[in-house]
Amino acid sequence: MGDEVETSDFRRADFRAFEKTLRFETDLLYRWLKAGRVARDRMRVGAELEAWLVDAQGRPAARNKAFLDAMDDPLVVPELSKFNIEFNTPPAVLAGRVLSRMERALGESWARGRRVARDLGLDLAMIGILPTVTARDLCPQNLSRMTRYRALNEQIMRLRRDVPIHLDIEGEDSLHSVHTDIMLEAATTSFQIHLQVAPGKDARAYNASKVASAPMVAVAANSPFLFGRSLWAETRIPLFEQAVSVGKWDYMERVTFGIRYLEEGFYEVFKANRQRYPVILPIRFDAPPERLKHLRLHNGTIWRWTRALVGFEDDDLPHLRLEQRVVPSGPTVVDCIANAAFYYGLMHYLVERETTLEDDLPFYVARDNFYNAARHGLDASFEWREEEIAPIHRFLAHRFIPMAEAGLAMLGIDDGDIARYIGIIRGRVETGQTGAVWQRAYVAAHGASMADLTLAYLRRQNSGVPVHEWSV
Repeated sequence: MGDEVETSDFRRADFRAFEKTLRFETDLLYRWLKAGRVARDRMRVGAELEAWLVDAQGRPAARNKAFLDAMDDPLVVPELSKFNIEFNTPPAVLAGRVLSRMERALGESWARGRRVARDLGLDLAMIGILPTVTARDLCPQNLSRMTRYRALNEQIMRLRRDVPIHLDIEGEDSLHSVHTDIMLEAATTSFQIHLQVAPGKDARAYNASKVASAPMVAVAANSPFLFGRSLWAETRIPLFEQAVSVGKWDYMERVTFGIRYLEEGFYEVFKANRQRYPVILPIRFDAPPERLKHLRLHNGTIWRWTRALVGFEDDDLPHLRLEQRVVPSGPTVVDCIANAAFYYGLMHYLVERETTLEDDLPFYVARDNFYNAARHGLDASFEWREEEIAPIHRFLAHRFIPMAEAGLAMLGIDDGDIARYIGIIRGRVETGQTGAVWQRAYVAAHGASMADLTLAYLRRQNSGVPVHEWSV
């Protein structure tokens, strides 16, 4: 989805031509996977941090073009709305002190971004949903000035036959509203964690990422408020799912946890993309089919919470990787890297364990665990096996955190890095304080002003102290 497009005016012939090329590229990927023509030497990682531009009152500031022009950094790019931007970390090999290096790279980029923002009279915020954002902010006039975003909005609404989006979220409070475009998506900002996977282990890794989604979202939740209402611990989950909803059935929804585990490998995902999901952006690329440009673009218009990706090495050899999308942005750079460390360690442990996850946890249980965790955070009920049901914070303390530590050690990650970043995850569980918990506690103590909450959050964010140590 990162490529700009030249037009949003598509004809039926454009869709037919794209579908033909998509079929060819999907079949080509299948042949590569069967032949083992996929990179397998090193496990690389990376991340994308979505963020907000805010003014002195903590309100969204629709000025990303001026900000990005001043940044002039290929790793800092626009997002759907004019008040969102994205910071990317360069790919790195998962070994040694990689986590410290990721924190340093992201921290330096973030610090420079704040300096640029201050020159514009603004600041940056990393948070799952900015508490001060209003329905009025989420309008087509605030779409980023890129044709691909206008085309995306037009095509999603075309699939909906221009039926308005009815937002309906039940949490601590209730929220019901009607919207005529996809700008609700712009209210959701995430920390997307990338992990390269070895061919032959891709199905197991994909399934493990599904299972890991519940503990990840529980311990990282940071989006309790939308339009002044207290909803889910991670309200970003139902909000994003409803923001681009196009189908009446689960197998058609473009933001989804999925409908089953994989059985053989990533090819099942790309086959499903072609068979089940209508093309949204029928862009014709002047590129050889071996670059899989059409397959990758189409995949970028399907926002599974665990996304299978195909990329390329410097020598043009394809590689497979996962993008874990359940984690919200923030609260601080070090919190983000701690979330990544927890994911990398837990994933390695789960993929390398002797028994398969699918035997322990049916898919429907993994799905229910995920939505329970998104709704209730650390207090969510979690099921591991039929005879093991308890609050997820107990599983985190006694099972998942030790698994993550062991997985990082197996990968050869620096002992000091393991202690530092997994210690932050453990600190959240021991104190019971995630970003979502802190936000709700602040409102309970000081009142329901979303502006006051946002400014207090920013003061603590800018201190760099991890969220489990924040005072209310």
